[in-house]
Amino acid sequence: MFRLVRTEMYKQLRRPRTWVALGFVILVPIIITIALKANPPTLTDGRGGGGGGGHDGGPRFFYLAAQSGLLVPIATLRVMSEFFLVVIFCLFAGDAIASEAGWGNLRFLLTRPIGRGRLLVAKLIVAAAYSVLATALILVSGLIAGGIAFGYHGISVPVLGISMSVSSILGNLLLAGVLAAWGIAGVAAFAFMLSTMMDNSAGAIMGAVGLYIVTSILGAIDSIGPIRYGFPTFYNGAWSNLFTGASFGGDMVRNVVAQIPYVIVFVTIGYWWFRRKDITS
Repeated sequence: MFRLVRTEMYKQLRRPRTWVALGFVILVPIIITIALKANPPTLTDGRGGGGGGGHDGGPRFFYLAAQSGLLVPIATLRVMSEFFLVVIFCLFAGDAIASEAGWGNLRFLLTRPIGRGRLLVAKLIVAAAYSVLATALILVSGLIAGGIAFGYHGISVPVLGISMSVSSILGNLLLAGVLAAWGIAGVAAFAFMLSTMMDNSAGAIMGAVGLYIVTSILGAIDSIGPIRYGFPTFYNGAWSNLFTGASFGGDMVRNVVAQIPYVIVFVTIGYWWFRRKDITS
C-alpha cells in the first residue's frame, strides 16, 4: 500500500494543474499582504470574520492582519475557505478516479496485482494529502509574508475585546487550519464519489462545487428552518470564533460532527460503485 500511495503521490505531483493549484494558494496570501501594506484598513472598514451558522460578529480579520503578521494567514484562510479552497479540494478529489477513466488508464492499472479497493484507498489518501498540503501552504505563505510586512507579535484591540499572545495565536492558527480543512471534507467526499461514477473529472469537480454553492445558499435562508443545520456547509466558518476569544466548542464541534456522516456515506457509495464498475476503457 505504501508503494502504491507513493506512486500516486508522484503521479499527482507531475501534473501541471497540481502546480497551478498549489502555486495559487502560495500567491494569494502574498498578494493580500501587499494590498494590506499598501492600503492598511481601518477598524471601521475591516472585514468581518463571520461564517456559516450565523457567525457574523467575528473579528475584522483584515484590520487585525495589518496589526500583526500572525493574523495574515487567518485573514487569507477566511477568504479562501469561502470558495477557492473548496474548488481546490474538489479538484483533487474529483480528479482521483475520473481522470484515470478519461485517459483510459483504469484497465491498465487494474491489470497489475492491484485490487480495486487498494487503488481507491490510495487515491483517497493522495487526494486528502494534497488538500491538506494546500491548506498548510496558505498558512505558511501567510505567516512568512505577514511576518515580513507586519512582524510577529501578539495583538490587543480593546474595542473589539481581543487580546492574544503569540503562542495563543499560533495555537489557534493550527486549530483553525484543521477545522477549515475538515469543514470541506463532506463536499470533497461527494466529489470523490462522483469521480468513481464518471469518466470526466470536470463533471465530478463541478458537481461537488455545485453542491457547495446550493447548500451555502439554502443555509442562508432562515425560513428553511432547522433542516439547514444538517448541511455540510452550515458551520464551516465557525472556526473564526477562535479569534474572538472563544475556545474550541459550540458550532466548531457541530462542524466537526456534521462532516462525519457525509464522509462515511459518500466514500462508502463511491467504494461500492467502483467495486462493481465495468471498466471498458
